[in-house]
Amino acid sequence: MVFALLFVTSLLVWNRSLWATFALALRSDQYTHILLVLPVSAALILLRWNPRRNGIRLTPGSGLPLLALAVVILWVVNHLALSSPDLRLTAMIVGLASWWIGSFLLSFGTPALREHLFPLLFLFWIVPLPAVVLDRIVALLQKGSALATYGLFWIARVPVLRDGVVLSIPGIDIEVAAECSSIRSSLMLLLSTMVLAQLFLRSISRKIILVLLAVPLSVAKNAIRIFTLSMLGTRVDPSFLRGRLHQDGGIVFFLLALAIVVLLVRLLRQPEVEGSSVAQNARN
Repeated sequence: MVFALLFVTSLLVWNRSLWATFALALRSDQYTHILLVLPVSAALILLRWNPRRNGIRLTPGSGLPLLALAVVILWVVNHLALSSPDLRLTAMIVGLASWWIGSFLLSFGTPALREHLFPLLFLFWIVPLPAVVLDRIVALLQKGSALATYGLFWIARVPVLRDGVVLSIPGIDIEVAAECSSIRSSLMLLLSTMVLAQLFLRSISRKIILVLLAVPLSVAKNAIRIFTLSMLGTRVDPSFLRGRLHQDGGIVFFLLALAIVVLLVRLLRQPEVEGSSVAQNARN
């Protein structure tokens, strides 16, 4: 009941910022991942919820500092003029996520916080990245995708010249524009990889390795898409450069990358399963 009261309070205080965040996620592909954060966090908590194991108890002394931090952020944003609306929204949602985590800690205690630390920290993915940060990420994805695509053309022995994010092959010039950076699918792949690592891997080092691999995999996925469309457009039919595979085919390459992540999970999980079996046999 304490947690419910604090949660409802947050909805009343931060309602405008929360609605603005969801509206941003609905109209902009760059923020679509935000729509998944709350359901995923709630599902991960409920999946491992065990009141007896967690030792639930009120701990005001532990939770109040985070609640106070959220209030301070709220006061600062409302009383100081920030340079841009997106920075204001980012700060407000950081405060909201801090309030939720503080509410959880106050209501259920430190053992419950440790048990559900990942889904609680995962809540910070609801924070919309400010434009200045997002633009830099998109620029890095553009450059990485252009370089990786150049490598694929070189491996396939296709004559290619690269000038920044523009690739020239016989019959076509390809610009890896911001819209072609696949920021949405890259963020979705990163979040999916984090959740899979949490669900199926025990070792922190293996979890970190898997999440780090998601970054170059995102670039490789985008490069394969650009390479495939370019080859089909120049060798088969120019309509491939403007058709459905170009407009809506991102999901195909996303699923391909996700399948690779699942394979990596199996490979990283195998030593853990074998080690657990050896330990069990030793106890028996």
